[in-house]
Amino acid sequence: MIVRLRALPSQWTTAAPVLAVVLLVLTWGRSLPGAGVALVTLVLAGAVLAAVHHAEVIAHRVGEPLGSLVLAVAVTIIEVALIVTLMIDGGDKSATLARDTVFAAVMITCNGIVGLSLLMASLRHRVAVFNPEGTGAALATVATLATLSLVLPTFTTSKPGPEFSTSQLTFAALASLVLYGLFVATQTIRHRSYFLPLDRKGEVIDSDEHAEVPSTRTAVLSLILLALALVGVVGLAKGVSPTIESGVEAAGMPHSVVGVIIALLVLLPETIAAARAARRDRVQISLNLALGSAMASIGLTIPAVAVASIWLSGPLVLGLGATHMVLLALTVMVTTLTILPGRATPLQGGVHLVLMAAYLELAVNP
Repeated sequence: MIVRLRALPSQWTTAAPVLAVVLLVLTWGRSLPGAGVALVTLVLAGAVLAAVHHAEVIAHRVGEPLGSLVLAVAVTIIEVALIVTLMIDGGDKSATLARDTVFAAVMITCNGIVGLSLLMASLRHRVAVFNPEGTGAALATVATLATLSLVLPTFTTSKPGPEFSTSQLTFAALASLVLYGLFVATQTIRHRSYFLPLDRKGEVIDSDEHAEVPSTRTAVLSLILLALALVGVVGLAKGVSPTIESGVEAAGMPHSVVGVIIALLVLLPETIAAARAARRDRVQISLNLALGSAMASIGLTIPAVAVASIWLSGPLVLGLGATHMVLLALTVMVTTLTILPGRATPLQGGVHLVLMAAYLELAVNP
């Protein structure tokens, strides 16, 4: 990864996060006119691109796979805060918000980001190469978390409806934290080499020889600006959500489509970062971002909503419907077959993108 280290204060990547936060403060809680929505959307796009830049600076400073973890966790923490905030303000309409958002994140990351990364890398370099040991461990964790948190509530009988009882929700929350913690320790400490990119010979690439390593000061400044950019992205996405809701209702689409659109906006930084890594033939970094984001979304959201449910009066619906369970099962099966060889062609990328398209189609026309 080659990071151009010009003076940060003179870059638009410094101005965009600050402008996003300022605009967020000025527009928070207000109804926006058409021109205001257009301005917010423009600044939102700038904040997304700035977030990707600063995440790459930090990643190059701390090295992989910790660098991929920084962006995934940062986005997810703010996403979780947004979910809990909307649940508090949304009343009964928010009963399925956590489920819809988490499932959207899983589908977008495991099919959209994975498919796009594999397709780009294989078209540019003929075959996409990655480490099946680390990627397989990540997929196993995502599949377990998704099943425990999103599938089992549909079949439990302690409480009517696709909901967990208090003790079951507590178990799911603790299990999510334990599994996520174990994975992070495996990825960053005990088996770090499993999550590093591979060259064409299958050998680990531990660093980029021709890249200038950012200074500590630059990395710290990028960390601050990354946090500002992500706050701006999520906050501004929430600000334009009433406009999105109006458009969804006017089009006669289900309300859950709003969650899909918000998830697509929030996951833009990771999507762009993964695509850039795939173009550089660093597919393992792309997969770290995709599966790490899916894992963080479940592993941090479920404990957060479990705590929030203590003071939330409405129901907390976590169980998926039959259609979404089929999509989840198919995604896990296809991703397993994609990962096992450690190499992928454009076909595998296309299969994942078709699954992503199927999810979007069924979200709009259930």
